[in-house]
Amino acid sequence: MSDAAPRRHARVRAPELAGRGGWVNTGGRPYRLAELRGRIVVLEFWTFCCVNCLHVIDELRYLEERHPDTVVVVGVHSPKFAHEGEHGAVVDAVERYGVAHPVLDDPELVTWKQYAVRAWPTLVVIDPEGYVVAQYSGEGHVRAIERLVTELEREHAAKGTLRRGQRPYVAPAPEPTVLRFPGKALVLPSGNFLVSDTARHQLVELAADGESVVRRIGQRDRRGLEDGDAARALFSEPQGLALLPDGTVVVADTVNHALRRLDPRSGRTTTLAGTGSPWRWGDRTDGPAREVGLSSPWDVAWWRDRVWIAMAGIHQLWVYDPRAGTVAVAAGTGNEGLVDGPAAEAWFAQPSGLAATPDRLWIADAETSALRWADPDGVVRTAVGTGLFDFGHRDGAAGQALLQHPLGVTALPDGSVAVSDTYNHALRRYDPRTGELTTLATDLREPSGAVLAGDDIVVVESARHRLTRLRLPEETLGPPPAAVEVTEVAAGEVRLEVAFEAPPGQKPDTRYGPATRLLVDATPPGLLLSGGGADPALSRTLRLDPAVGEGVLHISATAAACDDDTEVPYPACHLHRRDWDVPVRTAPDGPARLELTLAPGQAL
Repeated sequence: MSDAAPRRHARVRAPELAGRGGWVNTGGRPYRLAELRGRIVVLEFWTFCCVNCLHVIDELRYLEERHPDTVVVVGVHSPKFAHEGEHGAVVDAVERYGVAHPVLDDPELVTWKQYAVRAWPTLVVIDPEGYVVAQYSGEGHVRAIERLVTELEREHAAKGTLRRGQRPYVAPAPEPTVLRFPGKALVLPSGNFLVSDTARHQLVELAADGESVVRRIGQRDRRGLEDGDAARALFSEPQGLALLPDGTVVVADTVNHALRRLDPRSGRTTTLAGTGSPWRWGDRTDGPAREVGLSSPWDVAWWRDRVWIAMAGIHQLWVYDPRAGTVAVAAGTGNEGLVDGPAAEAWFAQPSGLAATPDRLWIADAETSALRWADPDGVVRTAVGTGLFDFGHRDGAAGQALLQHPLGVTALPDGSVAVSDTYNHALRRYDPRTGELTTLATDLREPSGAVLAGDDIVVVESARHRLTRLRLPEETLGPPPAAVEVTEVAAGEVRLEVAFEAPPGQKPDTRYGPATRLLVDATPPGLLLSGGGADPALSRTLRLDPAVGEGVLHISATAAACDDDTEVPYPACHLHRRDWDVPVRTAPDGPARLELTLAPGQAL
């Protein structure tokens, strides 16, 4: 946390708080700043998609505990995504993340604009006389804010302008649901489901029906980091789950910034990685797992003999090596955005879901509304998605399709993947063979993950507090087609050459024009920037889009040749043709030529 000295602003009267959505956590009562006069008010401008905002909510708990009768924290919810503008979604998020202070729902950013806020999260400190005295952007400022609060308490106590009292917070009534905002699920070897019951800080084992509780692991509604048996263990907003080859389960204990290990046989929990405190810039990024800080690990997957970690808090992928007991960065610079390429150069934005197949680690990259993958060679690519502010619900070719803040991805038997498209309340399917994104199901309230169970897919409907079983389409249930060798080519321009030579005794038939024809297109269509279509020449320059990176070139070549016998007035003619489907992948050092041969024996 920042130890910077408190920063004072010139005395500017704090603008009034206004938001069309109204107030949450106040028992329905609206508040004006005048009613909070005499207290030190800390405004937190946040949006519930933003992991840095969630970090600040955790930091502010410390401030609220240390100064319960002088500090009033007010969250001002200022949405980014369309879904976040729904009042019901804000109410859900406040409960989901354990926000224990009043929240103003400002879907039109009225208060945001009044305070000239430019980034999530932003903190504004207002003194007991109603003047803005400091403003901070980002996370890690709570220590500096506490020093400022202590200074303001002393100053205004001396002036007689400090008023102590209880915080204006009314907790929501508890709901009697079996699960409360569950995050992820997996199928245990027994056939039962293990679910991360995120808002209640537990793991819950359900019977194969997905409804009957077998047991609960961890103390309900208590945050903490404590190992032990099922009744003693403590978690804090656990999310991702991964089954290891030895039958144990790795848990992404998100707000504890730790990886935990559950033995389903004994119900005992131990800590594998993390210090319990969030990683900060300048901290080490590899070493003994219990000595290195993590940052909001959101999902985990077993791939290539390692536990891969979607480190949402710092926009990276990390790995935990169980044999060595170490952790290390595997991909991502830590910058937030969407940049493909070698793992060390890639950018992510809150990776929140993982699914492993033999040749790919699929990634739900939430803040860029993207589906991405890493290959065994350490290269990161994007299937669907283009940037931090490009989102929606659109099916079709990957280059045009849209998602909205997906949190989960699930590998399907046919080689396609199901995407838990969280803010679209939908389950989507991406098929890498066709480059198409389709919708499998809608009316799923904030799906955050899914798991296969026989011929069904069981979806974690987080905001409906349940698991929902859906039948998979028949075409997704078969095994994937045999692996096809992928040809690496240069990113950018590639010269395509199709060689043809008329067989002995024949010559090209040019009586009615060119004797050859070449037709080229691609899947997905966006792979081919130029060079598609039909043309007589058997060579041309193709321009491939490195942002798409991978796909299939569909090439069809034909050549006409006639018997070369001057004594025959009407010689027999032959049409030679071949079709190729060439899987290609662009690479910076890939060859700039693609050579194919139309053999004379390939005739129609």
